[in-house]
Amino acid sequence: MKTDKTLCELEKQGIIKKEFKAYKTLVRDGKFVCANCGRVAGRKKNLCEAKRLYPQKTRNK
Repeated sequence: MKTDKTLCELEKQGIIKKEFKAYKTLVRDGKFVCANCGRVAGRKKNLCEAKRLYPQKTRNK
């Protein structure tokens, strides 16, 4: 499932119960955590106040 909505917005719509399998694709391989609600997601735009879970890998030149 691709969406530009935050996990908070999706939860209010009942996505977790209605489409649990699709919801799992959004949280799989979580790279960001919401500083507000604590949810984890693979894409920054799916969280209200996204903070990186792990340091960003730097490229060697």
